[in-house]
Amino acid sequence: MDVVVIGAGAAGMMAAYAAASHQASVKLLEKNNKTGVKILMSGGTRCNLTHHTDARGIAEAFGHAKRFLQPSLGAFPPQAVVDFFESAGIATKVESTGKVFPVSNRAVHVRDALHRYAVDSGVEIRTGCGVTRIRPDGKSWIVETEESAIVTDRVIVTTGGKSWPGCGTTGDAYAWMTELGHAIERTRPALVPLIGGDPWMNDLSGLVVDDSLVSVLPVSGKQKPLARRRGGLLFTHFGFSGPAAMDVSGVMTAADSMEDVRLIVDLIPECTEEELLAEINHRRGGGKSKMSSLLSMWLPNRLANGITAQLGQDVRMAELSKNLRKQLIDNLKRMTLPVIGTRGFEKAEVTAGGVRLDQVNPRTFESRLHQGLFIAGELLDVDGPIGGYNFQAAFSSGRAAGIAAAS
Repeated sequence: MDVVVIGAGAAGMMAAYAAASHQASVKLLEKNNKTGVKILMSGGTRCNLTHHTDARGIAEAFGHAKRFLQPSLGAFPPQAVVDFFESAGIATKVESTGKVFPVSNRAVHVRDALHRYAVDSGVEIRTGCGVTRIRPDGKSWIVETEESAIVTDRVIVTTGGKSWPGCGTTGDAYAWMTELGHAIERTRPALVPLIGGDPWMNDLSGLVVDDSLVSVLPVSGKQKPLARRRGGLLFTHFGFSGPAAMDVSGVMTAADSMEDVRLIVDLIPECTEEELLAEINHRRGGGKSKMSSLLSMWLPNRLANGITAQLGQDVRMAELSKNLRKQLIDNLKRMTLPVIGTRGFEKAEVTAGGVRLDQVNPRTFESRLHQGLFIAGELLDVDGPIGGYNFQAAFSSGRAAGIAAAS
């Protein structure tokens, strides 16, 4: 069986290796001059390759796509990914957040292992080979490149989405899929820093709240959160970043307008409002300490001083009025973070949206519209949170597509 894989990222290299390991003759085409460019950039060049959980834990993180991903994740779960790389000599470690990294903290080792697996299994890798179009021709497929046309039995498209276009992921395949009749769910940046903030928040640039609870709420209608994430929050000169803000960014970009949603943060999620109020009332008895010193018990000094300044005065605790106590609780437990936009695909880690899942077989990743066409990885309408989830989905879907294409 002749198989052409388009795109030598995480899903593509895994798909090529899997197909070649099942006796297919495989060509892996990559428009960049080297494989795995996005892998090399990921995780601050450390590559968070999966998460310390099971297949169910990964699937649950993908929301609407969880049922679609279950078969491939069940066949190649996180432990299998760890075993796969450790068999290639890449020792891994689990950090306190559950993220799995190579012990070396070097993404290049992950990329090199995937590349070596593919080459050793007999894959022919062609770099600097941009694809311009794919089309069916009877029982075969024609893959048109910038230099020639390749005739093949099966084609696996793993070109990724539009995030980090500097890595070559410029959304090329959306036009190919549309031409072939596939529906594309609206693409938008996800896991992306948010633009906004009041001036005093922007002045906090570089400040991190290690433990926060960020929620996205609709502006109108029922106030049930659309998304909620607990984790680090980074204040920047342009707005907000860090795991908590970036994890909910995809829900915000799903709205028709940023004016339809609002972002709020609980700065002290380990304490209930009742516990905070009790501590405030206890401190009022002391009398001499100021409000900023109370806030510094829980928050970085710069943030404590910023909140105090917004409330108008740094009064002594004994002078804290009922109204000021309410404002203080609101600032700590329900602070609004104004958001007007995102930093776009240029700074997004993943693309939300993509090829509609009901048009793809979840066990084989073969198109339901065209026999011999397989679609895997970020090109599909799947996007998960920070923490190795998206690489895990890429590895599992790529492997499933490769095996199915070779059979």
